Amino acid sequence: MTDDTSPTGRLIVAARAAAANAWAPYSRFSVGAALLMRDGSLVTGANVENASYGLSLCAETVAVASAAAAGRIREVVAVGIVGGMTGKDAIEPVLPCGRCRQVLNEAAQAGGRDLTVYCSGLTGGPIVEHRLSDLLPHAFGPASLGIL
Repeated sequence: MTDDTSPTGRLIVAARAAAANAWAPYSRFSVGAALLMRDGSLVTGANVENASYGLSLCAETVAVASAAAAGRIREVVAVGIVGGMTGKDAIEPVLPCGRCRQVLNEAAQAGGRDLTVYCSGLTGGPIVEHRLSDLLPHAFGPASLGIL
């Protein structure tokens, strides 16, 4: 069990709180994400579904967009992600989808660091730790374009 005051615990608690605000009327699969910033603050996001499914937004994308809108995309150092079926016992760790791995990679490359990704279930369960570079090997990003 992770201490809720540790950086990992704070990320997962904040991601669960964000997931409570998910707009998931179609899939009923709520996801929350929390970004740990360099200064220890957190930026959160929840998934936002749309009747035109392709317009839906993942929680990680919402969180990264919020950080970018605040001028803080280069400050992301870690991310916590939780998800599962609303109203069910959801304890299996949820990992970011491919699109979100790419979006997180943009923040990672902008900040010049690899990100630690902590994943857990919506209602509890184990917390698994990954390096973003392991989840998205040979990533394409700003460095591939010679920008960073």
